Amino acid sequence: ITFGSVFLGNVPVHEEVHPCAGQIHGYKGCIRDFQVNHKELFIIDEALGGRNVENCNVPICDYHPCHNGGTCTSDEENWYCECPKLYTGKLCQFVTCDENPCGNGATCFPKSRRDALCLCPYGRTGILCSDAINITQPSFSGTDVFGYTSFLAYSTIPNIALYYEFRLKFQLANHQSALQDNLIFFTGQKGQGLNGDDFLELGLRYGRVVYSYNLGSGTATIISKPLDLTLNIHVIHLGRNLKKGWLKVDDQKNKTVTSPGRLVGLNVFSDFYVGGYREYAPELLPKGPRFKNGFQGCIFDVQVRTSINQRFTSPGSPEGHPNSGRSVGQCKDSPCSLIKCRNGGKCIESGSTVYCDCLTGWKGAFCTETVSVCEPEHDPPHQCKQGGTCVPLPKGYMCHCPLGTTGTYCEQG
Repeated sequence: ITFGSVFLGNVPVHEEVHPCAGQIHGYKGCIRDFQVNHKELFIIDEALGGRNVENCNVPICDYHPCHNGGTCTSDEENWYCECPKLYTGKLCQFVTCDENPCGNGATCFPKSRRDALCLCPYGRTGILCSDAINITQPSFSGTDVFGYTSFLAYSTIPNIALYYEFRLKFQLANHQSALQDNLIFFTGQKGQGLNGDDFLELGLRYGRVVYSYNLGSGTATIISKPLDLTLNIHVIHLGRNLKKGWLKVDDQKNKTVTSPGRLVGLNVFSDFYVGGYREYAPELLPKGPRFKNGFQGCIFDVQVRTSINQRFTSPGSPEGHPNSGRSVGQCKDSPCSLIKCRNGGKCIESGSTVYCDCLTGWKGAFCTETVSVCEPEHDPPHQCKQGGTCVPLPKGYMCHCPLGTTGTYCEQG
């Protein structure tokens, strides 16, 4: 039977119902996600009408999230902490300044009763954050002794639901920072750590890169092999197409994963955070990875595309410009002074873009992978003719010939 409309919860009283259907009762409960075939529908936004429908109330206050005597209050859509005097933050986790001497929107922290510490916003430096600084390759300092992280926040990345690819490079502050538990980037449905929120997260844990995402029906996670700490700059390329995700780190092999459940769309609305989080408390991140600290080192050349036919662009609106940030500096050294291109490769810089130009026969981020004799980049190219398929052998190669051809190189009819 084909209906003109699809009803969730109950059937309107004026609609005719088949007498064999028996007594019909409306659904009582919450419906979070609704999918028809491979299309995920927004239950409220795409509804033509409805009656007696309310938002599910999230009982987050039952978990007593507020610190330092804060009082938790929740409504139908959100929750917040009412903080006592001298405390601020989503969880009342930060101390405030009685008198704020900091300029340009800096975060003030009372270092002592007489001393204030200014945590500078993006683009500012100095004791009172009064000096401008040009940042082309951001440097992050992790989580400071006061509990704040350095971070950049970009506007929400559009059209990310079904497909995305990210490319970025990072340099660790030191080898010890590779062994910690640090966030590289994050975006979420609301960015408040609520159970069931869609999210996309990348971080570093115990020397390995961890990539996780949740489309609303379960978390998918890929963990890389341990990083080669002899490399000063690391390259990450990751992506997702519907449920299937993949991760490639440096010259390690590509790893894939498929998310559980039926949902195929990533619905995120929060800012795109790099290096840390505005109010860094692990409980504000989704369950799963929950990296304990912000990143320590430099993260640069972050690029994204949401279609395989698009070019890569920097996040932000306008492109490459963050909405906000805190305690972010400029990397002092040129990337080429730190990169070690192998096997005769040459480091090339173009603004913030840096790459290894490999000699013939080599490929990969650091020119460490050999080019197969059957690849188009190989010099000389293979000799398979008339659509023959080149198959590499331990020594040389052979040609698999299409129907109607023969010979060593499929050269005979």
